[in-house]
Amino acid sequence: MELAELTHRRQVRTARLRETAISVGLAGPAVLLYTVMTIVPVGVAVYLSLTNWNGFSDAVFIGLGNYRHLFDDPNSTRAWYVTAIVAVAGSILMLGGGLSYALILKEKSVVNSFFRALAYYPHVISALILGYLWAAILGTNGAVNNTLQKFGVGPVGFLFEERLALVTLIAVIAWAGFGFNVVLFVAALQTVPAELLEAAQIDGASARQINTQVIVPMIAPVVTVATVLNLIGLIRTYDLVVSLTGGGPAGATQTYGYLILARSFEGTKVGYATAQAVFLMIVSAALALLVTALRNRQDRAATG
Repeated sequence: MELAELTHRRQVRTARLRETAISVGLAGPAVLLYTVMTIVPVGVAVYLSLTNWNGFSDAVFIGLGNYRHLFDDPNSTRAWYVTAIVAVAGSILMLGGGLSYALILKEKSVVNSFFRALAYYPHVISALILGYLWAAILGTNGAVNNTLQKFGVGPVGFLFEERLALVTLIAVIAWAGFGFNVVLFVAALQTVPAELLEAAQIDGASARQINTQVIVPMIAPVVTVATVLNLIGLIRTYDLVVSLTGGGPAGATQTYGYLILARSFEGTKVGYATAQAVFLMIVSAALALLVTALRNRQDRAATG
């Protein structure tokens, strides 16, 4: 009896070891790839952010010196101010516009499918190309100003007046990212039970009440995901700034991402630029956690 029990235990132990070995074998390549492609580069970046390095000579360890400089650098302060405006205004426009557009096109039809694809099309094109395209349209000698001058108007400083250039940048960014939000919301709207909408209609709810009090709460998790993705994408905005405004005029459209890549790295301040990039990564993670925490708190309050 004891021999049979001992044999059974050995078989169970062997089976568990085999399952563990299979799990490690399956997960190992993915873990190794993630480590090599993500964890190691982040670790190297954190180390370089603690050094004074120009990209050529030996790196000199200076501790938190670069991070202290972040908070007394006027260029960083202004870039964060511009980035915050771009992120907040752009997110509002993309979320509001994307959700409204999706609600209009939520029904399945050939026409709606065409307009969904049309909205998503700018998201497929490189942001650099979109920036150059809009620069050709809105520039001093662009298509819009040439047309206005024929009527004795302009030129309008879409890209060379500070406030208007920032508004133009936000509008182009929102237009470029609008389609991605449409796709997310259209997919989310397909999950709303038709019976729920019919019940609301029977109860006499208007279309506006159904949208705001039934549909939007039902797709709240997707709204949270879209908000996080929009904010993280917008605070890292770089390519559209390069091709549309070049950070000008007078730094009015210089975002933090643009400052890191076009100013700090080009100025051979690699250690300081890396510290800026690490700080941007921390802000992005904190922002994502904050939005998610607020969403979870609202969910608990609604169900509690």
